[in-house]
Amino acid sequence: MRKLAILLLWIFLTLSEKSIPCTTAVISGKATPDGRSMIWKLRDTDDHENCFRYFNDGEYSYIGLVNSGDMKGENVWGGSNSAGFAIMNSASYNVNENDTTSLKDREGIFMKLALQTCASLQDFEKLLNEYPKPRGLAAHFGVIDARGGAVFYEVNNYTWTKFDANAASEGYVIRTNYSETGTPDSGYGFIRRQTAEKIFAEAKRMNRLNYQTIVQEFTRCFYHPVFGLDYREKYETSTPETVFIASDDLLTRHSSSSSIIVQSIKKGESPDMSTIWAQVGFPGTCIAIPLWVRGGKNLLQLVQYEESIKNSPLNYFASLWKKEAYPIGRSDGYHYLKVPVLVNSQNNGYIQRIEQLEKYIFAWTDEKLTSWRSMLPQASELETFYEQLDETVSGFYGK
Repeated sequence: MRKLAILLLWIFLTLSEKSIPCTTAVISGKATPDGRSMIWKLRDTDDHENCFRYFNDGEYSYIGLVNSGDMKGENVWGGSNSAGFAIMNSASYNVNENDTTSLKDREGIFMKLALQTCASLQDFEKLLNEYPKPRGLAAHFGVIDARGGAVFYEVNNYTWTKFDANAASEGYVIRTNYSETGTPDSGYGFIRRQTAEKIFAEAKRMNRLNYQTIVQEFTRCFYHPVFGLDYREKYETSTPETVFIASDDLLTRHSSSSSIIVQSIKKGESPDMSTIWAQVGFPGTCIAIPLWVRGGKNLLQLVQYEESIKNSPLNYFASLWKKEAYPIGRSDGYHYLKVPVLVNSQNNGYIQRIEQLEKYIFAWTDEKLTSWRSMLPQASELETFYEQLDETVSGFYGK
């Protein structure tokens, strides 16, 4: 019985590890058209209900992505603070492999601490060095700061290694779920990494490596590098013989619960005006909306926890549409995506409809930022913008 229990526990842990990968990138300002550095996390997790929260419980105030069920906000899965420091992560499955310590899965707790206490890359490195060991960490942490820093840190229980996007020839660093410093050919996300490298290189070559491209083309990328097939292009231009595809190796798949992009400030701008572009639900059915730490606790209502639904409204709306995209309810149905629900040759899929509204939101936000970056907005001005955005997006889903 004891051997059986150990085996079942090992299977549970293995399945749990396989179920929480992410695709992530740190992008230097030298690779972007406007010179602003960015971090991007396409989050995959078993916790599909997400929200954003404003925190004022540390040296710096901050906005963080949290699981809706995390009522105390103990774990943060990406965010930005009032000093212009921003962080996200992806799990690494080829480090700590022979480590017998039981301490693990501390990444959300660690990122919360970083947002509470760090203003720069130097502060973060000091935190890494002083954090008690074993750290309980097996991850890549993507970090940007208000000074133009843009770095990926590969971190395990005892050591860390720095990969600087500003020094990278491409101007960016991509990670999925294996570390360059870990055991070779071990881990997860090799196919997703191949896709990410391809689409990043294409965007960089065309000078289109911006937040709009990441939202609309990266978080909704249906390219499969093994087959050399772009399912989005195929379904938008024709009517294929089947409506379903196996989506497990796509960048966005059933486990994709949210996406966060943080776009940095430039020299002379207020650090609390770093822009968070948040897709708080499944990216194929969730509109991207902007957030700023400067707005304080009066965040966009759509992304905040609402007691009546035990979730954020935007995540709730997106999850209803996601069920149509993954309609097979059996235990293994999550493998199969019904593509025409999202994109089709009639141009009325959920993604196609969402992206029309997003283009309006992008233009609207960029116009505001042009003004706000030279003359800081009052909290009331940001609150008014959030209220208008709430009304626009709620009306879209209501229709």
